[in-house]
Amino acid sequence: SSGINAEVRGMFHIGEAVSYLDLATLIPGGSEALVYATLSGTVGMFVPFTSREDIDFFQHLEMHMRNESSPICGRDHLAYRSSYVPVKGVVDGDLCEVYNSLEPAKRRAVASELDRQPGEVSKKLEDMRTTYAF
Repeated sequence: SSGINAEVRGMFHIGEAVSYLDLATLIPGGSEALVYATLSGTVGMFVPFTSREDIDFFQHLEMHMRNESSPICGRDHLAYRSSYVPVKGVVDGDLCEVYNSLEPAKRRAVASELDRQPGEVSKKLEDMRTTYAF
């Protein structure tokens, strides 16, 4: 036994082979995130939630976005992200970001389901993005 203990905290199909993985802070004074790069050049990150409220908000936003945004290739979003193992402990930020691309009526409907105004939803997305990256 090597004495290394690891615990699986999250599972998520990225869709490509990861070639780089590191804990990093991308902006001065920002919080640490798990940054990855893939063989085809995609750069992404896994960021930790800091409050239960944020977890609940983004899980519900992701759920509504699965219903509102139609898959580009016709494949169910959850089935794709769970291609090899079921998604666990991860919210798809790319899918949540699609909210800002929805038609205004759909944005209002999703925001209403979250008991928020459309501007509040967009602000939460922006806050999460600027806390870790840009």
